[in-house]
Amino acid sequence: MEKTVQYDSPLLEYLYTALAPQSRTSIKALLTSSRISVNGQVTTAYDHVLKAGDRICISRQTRKISVDKRLRVIFEDRWLIVVDKCHGLPAISTGKENEVTAYSLLYKYMKEVSRTGRIFIVHRLDRETSGILVFAKDEETKRLLQENWSRIVMERRYTGAAEGCFSEKDGSIVSWLTENPKSLKVHSSPYDNGGKKAITHYHVTAEKKNYSMVEIELETGRKNQIRAQFASIGHPIAGDRKYGAGSDPFGRLALHASRLVFRHPHTGEIMEFNSPAPFRI
Repeated sequence: MEKTVQYDSPLLEYLYTALAPQSRTSIKALLTSSRISVNGQVTTAYDHVLKAGDRICISRQTRKISVDKRLRVIFEDRWLIVVDKCHGLPAISTGKENEVTAYSLLYKYMKEVSRTGRIFIVHRLDRETSGILVFAKDEETKRLLQENWSRIVMERRYTGAAEGCFSEKDGSIVSWLTENPKSLKVHSSPYDNGGKKAITHYHVTAEKKNYSMVEIELETGRKNQIRAQFASIGHPIAGDRKYGAGSDPFGRLALHASRLVFRHPHTGEIMEFNSPAPFRI
């Protein structure tokens, strides 16, 4: 978003008027997260003096920072960090000594930039699933996000490559999920068997040979939900040996968390993040 300044004014005071009815807290957050530039120069100073004719640019995201080749920060403010993780990197430790995880990499990053190292995981992605992941910088933000996740999150989409061609190009999968405590494999039942109800919507965007590219939207967020449900309808995600895939065309699980839209728990701003899938059929 870009605006041309109409009159001389301190920056924050001008933004309060120009961005009304957006809350003052959210406008201050734009400044503190380095998302405001004046005439091409980023500024965080509330009292920066604007002149009529100056150009204000409001960035939707902060600059992307590579914490590690496996993890990239795509947004950061005083309350949370949104990252794009590669496949093969676990979100948190599985108990192995000195295991490198998204959490450990962000902990190290926070120690370097703020000396606190405080970081809290909000939700998870499977080790082999890549894409968008959210962390909180304090316990209050973590609590607000986790306790209100279903209400705050407006859109949560994945991109996948599934085996086979779908007879129905648009559909929904409704099932009940239970986990085997020994194998840790999730079973999907079309009938209520006392498990957790899971709802997934999908749209086939492309087909080639024996594969389908699928855009997937979660209505619920259960462990291994997509993987178990797609396997149960005869279209396992490519590369997913655990759930019966017979092929591995990409050398990885072909599942990517590609889009997340949620309301910021403190500012109320609608936050929108996209990450293109690193695979195509």
